[in-house]
Amino acid sequence: MARKLLYNALIVNEGRSYKGYVLTDGPLIAASGPESELPADGQGSLADLKAGADELIDCGGGMLMPGVIDTHVHFRDPGLTEKGDMATESRAAVAGGVTSVIDMPNTRPATVSREAVAAKIARASEVSAANFGFFIGATNDNIDELLSADYGTTAGVKLFLGSSTGNMLVDDSSTLGRLFREAPALIAVHAEDEAVIRASRERLAAECGGSIPVERHPDVRPREACIAATRRAISLARESGARLHVCHISTAEELQLIKEAKAEGVRVTAETCPQYLLFDRNDFERLGARIKCNPAVKEPSDRIALLRQLLPGGCVDTIATDHAPHLLSQKEGDALTAASGMPMVQFSLRAMLELLDSEPELDGCGPERVVELMCHRPAELFGIERRGFIRPGYYADLVLVGRHRVKVTDADVISRCAWTPLAGMSLGSDIRLTLVNGETAWDGSRATGRYGVPLRFSHGCE
Repeated sequence: MARKLLYNALIVNEGRSYKGYVLTDGPLIAASGPESELPADGQGSLADLKAGADELIDCGGGMLMPGVIDTHVHFRDPGLTEKGDMATESRAAVAGGVTSVIDMPNTRPATVSREAVAAKIARASEVSAANFGFFIGATNDNIDELLSADYGTTAGVKLFLGSSTGNMLVDDSSTLGRLFREAPALIAVHAEDEAVIRASRERLAAECGGSIPVERHPDVRPREACIAATRRAISLARESGARLHVCHISTAEELQLIKEAKAEGVRVTAETCPQYLLFDRNDFERLGARIKCNPAVKEPSDRIALLRQLLPGGCVDTIATDHAPHLLSQKEGDALTAASGMPMVQFSLRAMLELLDSEPELDGCGPERVVELMCHRPAELFGIERRGFIRPGYYADLVLVGRHRVKVTDADVISRCAWTPLAGMSLGSDIRLTLVNGETAWDGSRATGRYGVPLRFSHGCE
């Protein structure tokens, strides 16, 4: 495999930004550092590095970052592949600078056994442009299967406290107690209380005469459902000492619960998603079911609270996408019938960089923090082996970001669903190059090959 030298780059890594270089050797990073620290000539100089490289990549001052690790995607494979599959969605990922993904279990059939996880790994090994890992899903009756899974190759346990594709709602108290006491890995929870949702749905259906307008989706799945379920999950983690990761947080109250729990020493971490930072319920008037997702986008005040917790010292640990493609025909209907979920993996990094430029709440927050939330911390929390940082000996998963303003259209979308809620939005960056294991997976205009490999996990990490 070729040795690549990427130089004249603004490297963004581990809290610093500096003009530097990265030398790759096959799938690994061989050397990296500031160009100013290289000798002017002779051995080890930039000219010497160039002479020893097989491929030279002048980054033109663009930002060179570790590849994004998206720990929450739904690539729809198997059983829902009319929306997307491992091949199409992984190409969308590398087009967005995402080099590694962790896929959720609510497929058809659901990924609730060791055999199902192994089958997904085999499938992804054949077709994936990005590196990949998979959660195993909890049900009311598969606790023994969960406890015998190989968590060196499995990302963790996904727990749904609200209903989902695949009938994976876990509502049995004894099962929950045993899961939190005995699971040897991180438990990632979709925290919405099903009883609260059911009562809200029945009340609104009666109030609206059966058909609930899509803009009432935040009332069908209200904030109280999120708060109740997150409080319950934190309580279980507090009592058991389990590692809890709360997915796609959407309310200010959940942030406060997590902040308090962390102060007590509870082993809890928090994820939010670009959609909760970009949109609020007022955007339903403009975008309709394109922004219908579970949990629902909430109030403007929740969006502001989430933005503030992205700042250094905030309680948000990771940004993931909950990438969930549906065909536009499946997004038609009301708050009960339109499909929930949106495709985000291709535009998540660019959207986060745009928020740095456009949101007053993020004044003083730079791309270094985006890299921490989207690259470093996901690698640390999931114990992902030798990824998420630009370091010698780590895998050469890299993204080169240009600073050119580009208007997003549905025609740009690589996902099989062929649309994005960001259509019409102008983003001040573009993805010029994505390397996966040292190979060019995205060349600025197309996905070029299948370079993804299975991720390895160490669940002693936090």
